Amino acid sequence: MRGPPGGLLLTNNQLESMITRKQLSIGDIYRFAGQHLLWLIPWMTVVPALYYFTQWDFIRIPWLPLSLIGTAVAFYVGFKNNQSYDRLWEARKIWGAMVNDSRKLATMIKQFRAGASADNTGHDKIRKEIVFRHIAYLYQLREQLLKPTRWEHVQLPWIYGRFNQRRRDKYFNKFKEEHEQLDTRPYLSADEKQAIARYTNKATQLLDRQTAAVQGLFESNLINSMQQVNLQAVLNGFYEEQGRAERIKNFPFPRQYASLSFVFVCLFVFLLPFGIVSEFAKLGEGMIWLSVPVGVIIGFVYVMMELIGDYSENPFEGLHNDIPMLAICRTIEIDLLEMIGETAIPAPVQPKNNILL
Repeated sequence: MRGPPGGLLLTNNQLESMITRKQLSIGDIYRFAGQHLLWLIPWMTVVPALYYFTQWDFIRIPWLPLSLIGTAVAFYVGFKNNQSYDRLWEARKIWGAMVNDSRKLATMIKQFRAGASADNTGHDKIRKEIVFRHIAYLYQLREQLLKPTRWEHVQLPWIYGRFNQRRRDKYFNKFKEEHEQLDTRPYLSADEKQAIARYTNKATQLLDRQTAAVQGLFESNLINSMQQVNLQAVLNGFYEEQGRAERIKNFPFPRQYASLSFVFVCLFVFLLPFGIVSEFAKLGEGMIWLSVPVGVIIGFVYVMMELIGDYSENPFEGLHNDIPMLAICRTIEIDLLEMIGETAIPAPVQPKNNILL
């Protein structure tokens, strides 16, 4: 595939993923939340054991107030999950708009001419450079969106953050070849790459250069004023879509909702075995031990609800519930290269172990 010398602005240590399996297996669920069974099972065992061997009645909590707490927590967690899903789905719609606008840009760049008699020979290189720069822009935007923020899971302190970082690295290793291939398809010249290296928001600078390139086509009489306006409208759409994605990335889900949801679930799970022991004690002394599996199941359901919302808050952090930006960028890349007549077309990104990046 022909392109300017140089390399993409991508660093090969960031990724994102999406689960592609229709139904999650038991193994998938365990890998997602199984570590919480390490404390959930012991806690649900300690309280029944303590009551069984001591017969302390004050351990037993009436089920009615506990059920009221559980109902309130379920409603609260449901609200959080709904809002988290909205953030995730908006992120997917943003990248869907990126796909549509990218195709619009490519076909306009390819087909727009100032007139039938206009001399357009020798200027196809300029048009291809605009398409190449747009592909580089998409990968650069993806890289910027994947930089961890303080509130994302890979930045959490202690063992929990390290656990998520190892999970993220594992996903990367599965698609190591696809990431390495990006450096073999240079879409920016070395001079252009060096020119924008000093900027904080390199994706914005690439869009600014796209506007300058479109203006150059107009000043060279390669497109007319109406065509320039239409092209600039498409470029302005990328500014809007990038801004919407940056808003999701840089503004966390309000901490008062996210944090209190976690606190309420912890409080309910802490009280749960005391209430279950009270109910099973009515069935007989030996039935107390049935409260252990029942408590684990109920507690695990609430923990899972909390985790689903928690991991859906940040759709650009590089974990299993994220937007598959690499696959989307590759789809756009293939479409655009085919539109401008390139022959060396990369293969689409395929799921590996039911994970799509």
